[in-house]
Amino acid sequence: MKSRAFGVAALGLTLLLTPLVAQPPGGGGGFGGPGGMMGGQERKIVKDYDKNNDGWLNNEERKTAREALKKDANGGGRRGGGMMGGGRGEQPSPGKMVKPDEVKTYGGESLYDPTVLRTIFLEFENKDWEKELEDFHGTDVDVPAEVTVDGKKYHNVGIHFRGMSSYGGVRAGSKRSMNLAVDMADAKQKLNGYKTLNLLNNHEDATAMSTVLYSHIAREYLPAPKANFVKVVINGENWGVYTNVQQFNKDFTKENFNSDKGARWKVRGSPGGQGGVEYLGDDPARYKRIYQIKSKDEDKSWQALIKLAKTLNQTPADQLEEALKPMLDIDGLLWFLALDVALINGDGFWTRASDYTIYLDEKGKFHFIPHDMNESFHAAGGPGMGGGGPGGGMRFAMPKPGEVLPPGLQDALGLTDAQKKELAKIQKETDEKLNAFLTDEQRKQLKDMQANAGQPMGGFGGGGFGGGPGGPGGGFGGPGGGAGGPPGGGGPGGAGGPGGGGFGGGRGGFGGGPGGGGGGLELDPLVGLTDTRKALRSKILSVPSLRAKYLQDVKTIAEKSLDWKVLGPFVAMNRNLISAELKADTKKLEPFEAFERTTGDTAEAGRGRETALRTFADQRRKFLLSYQEKK
Repeated sequence: MKSRAFGVAALGLTLLLTPLVAQPPGGGGGFGGPGGMMGGQERKIVKDYDKNNDGWLNNEERKTAREALKKDANGGGRRGGGMMGGGRGEQPSPGKMVKPDEVKTYGGESLYDPTVLRTIFLEFENKDWEKELEDFHGTDVDVPAEVTVDGKKYHNVGIHFRGMSSYGGVRAGSKRSMNLAVDMADAKQKLNGYKTLNLLNNHEDATAMSTVLYSHIAREYLPAPKANFVKVVINGENWGVYTNVQQFNKDFTKENFNSDKGARWKVRGSPGGQGGVEYLGDDPARYKRIYQIKSKDEDKSWQALIKLAKTLNQTPADQLEEALKPMLDIDGLLWFLALDVALINGDGFWTRASDYTIYLDEKGKFHFIPHDMNESFHAAGGPGMGGGGPGGGMRFAMPKPGEVLPPGLQDALGLTDAQKKELAKIQKETDEKLNAFLTDEQRKQLKDMQANAGQPMGGFGGGGFGGGPGGPGGGFGGPGGGAGGPPGGGGPGGAGGPGGGGFGGGRGGFGGGPGGGGGGLELDPLVGLTDTRKALRSKILSVPSLRAKYLQDVKTIAEKSLDWKVLGPFVAMNRNLISAELKADTKKLEPFEAFERTTGDTAEAGRGRETALRTFADQRRKFLLSYQEKK
């Protein structure tokens, strides 16, 4: 019986960590590719506690919901806190108090004007607002706040913590990403013409600029979300600089496609990479687990998506372009794929087949649009299971001892409310059986263990398994403790070298070079051509004419957008805009010194996530412009 109890706890830990392991292109061995938590379904609970039927929860309704969630957590249900600890910046400390009349206000400048740094004031009614947002993370509950921008007040704006690794990998008190629903209580309320804001914490980005730069470049070639910087003040306290990213909604499609009609999907972050537009049969249910529809859920939309997948996967290469023309913006897709690899988007389609959005316009054509852009402009390899460096390494939270299915896995599996209720019964039976054979002292120890569940466990030290460059693709190395070794360990062809997989470095964690191509800044534009899990990439690029056009797009991006004479001034403008605020930011996730090193005008030596932007631009541009496809 004792061994069975240990087995339950060990299984819980194994299941909790399993979704965090990413897969590099082509499958491959080792722990390759970027990490993060697998996306799950949002838990719908507003309807259960909305007593006045106004579509959102007031303070009393939220109190009731929080109490229920707490009981649910004790019974094996969802917990609000993140699953991983970490962050390489200093410990968070209280920020300076700021009043609305102490900041500059703007008039006609757009919400996403890259030359201005607006201040957004959030005022929550409860002092424990951060804990409340934690409690409702992963549910459909937004916590209302009064928002003030440019002297104008917006009432009952709904706010929730967003993200997966950017949430679970950040300690309480530090900057966490937020979504603002300006129209939560008033459908007509908009902020400078927009009804939804995304405020991102620049997780795993020493430059703090990856999203803004990616958006700036991408928008030269295809529709992509706008992005700039804002300063955020919460309940009077300065929470520092956030990246303000446009929401993919009707406002976006109307702005970019002149229509608010059509269907929209989001493919949430998932290291398993199932969003590659594979043909999964004709049952829409199989697609609904992967592609989260953000517009009206209509059968015709799913049938169109299934038809695209079937055509893509079952049409011979010599007939594919003609077959896809009526249903797919092929030119736009090629730019989408080219940007993904040229700018080395570590959360991109090429490596995860997730974290992107799809728009089916009213004429029946599909468009693919970038979504998560903060892991770009770094050497290939990815953050794996937590970055290296001070306070980094692999970190994770211990599941509750005796827990049958940890909350992270419940979300990854997309359990329904009915299944969660049944799981709670199973958990209750398990708890009763555990208590039946434990001694009084053992029961006390177990209770203490359960009370401390969810706290981050220490990892493998500063360097973890990742870190050192080790040649293209990384190696075992990087300064620090644990399994880290000296920089350069591994080398080309070794563990983490080109095509090597294994415990490669890049930005720390279980990185590894991309399967089937060089890693680092010499990531092959044709990486993963045989990866059937990413059919949208491998099938399209199997057509010689489309592959040639794609490679030309890659070279165009390198020649025009990575030219430091063009990119450098934009980087300098943003650096000057946010530098002073970032230095004073007590909630930031990366050291200010890393920001200075990576955003300067010189090609600083660095590795992984601390690769200087100029180093990236110069070396990546040189490699791509000289690239020749191997015949």
